[in-house]
Amino acid sequence: MALDPFDLRDEVTRRQWLLRLGEMVMLAGVSGLIPESALLSAQENAALPPGLYVPSPGDLVHALSSGHHTFTPPAGSETDYAEPAVTPFQPQFFSQEEFRLVTRAVEIMLGNIDPHALAQTTQWIDLWFRSADGVRAAAQHLDPLHRALAVVYYGEATVRDLETADPPGIAREGIRAWNKLSVEKHGHAFLDLSTAQQEEFVRSIGVEPSANSSRKFLEAIRGEAIRGYYTSAQGLKELEYKGNAYHPSCPGCNSGQQS
Repeated sequence: MALDPFDLRDEVTRRQWLLRLGEMVMLAGVSGLIPESALLSAQENAALPPGLYVPSPGDLVHALSSGHHTFTPPAGSETDYAEPAVTPFQPQFFSQEEFRLVTRAVEIMLGNIDPHALAQTTQWIDLWFRSADGVRAAAQHLDPLHRALAVVYYGEATVRDLETADPPGIAREGIRAWNKLSVEKHGHAFLDLSTAQQEEFVRSIGVEPSANSSRKFLEAIRGEAIRGYYTSAQGLKELEYKGNAYHPSCPGCNSGQQS
């Protein structure tokens, strides 16, 4: 039987994804491997280089384990806690029409997921594409020692890809290619197709043998859809990920009660 190209279990098992989450280490902040003088110099520079920064794993668990309740961030938190939005989300990279296309494609790839988790996932994808140019520029200007450390940890191919990849270009070309191919196949742009036609269209791109613009765009948003969903509250719940849960107050104890 042919494998469904969008069966996520064939690409990243849940356990493998949790292990990958444990590898989120900032290139310039690996304790004990960077000279103290370099760390002090970095601390003196308040303006961080542009790019998308990985949150502290501990604070990430605190935020996602809160059950969406409002609470005071832990003292000394390394992560900025975003306030819930009070207005509809406005994409910063995609146009509204492009964002609708991305949302529908992600919905097809991830299946019938919670609408809130879908929104969080697609918002992450928009942020990732918007930050890509800054990430590439920061990678290209790493200190040689930091780059050497990154090569040892991640491999030369991964580092080189970070320095040269052009996600914004892939997205722009990919969306144009999607709509052009959709019109050629079905006579309408992707968003104007029926549900069944959209699903068949996305799956057909997933099995194309050549790395054309449509396939590159699909692979880019598929990878970030996996990352975005499985770091959302719903995705972590699906993984039954426990972590170090954060509680605003001690569970099971009354204030002032003596032990």
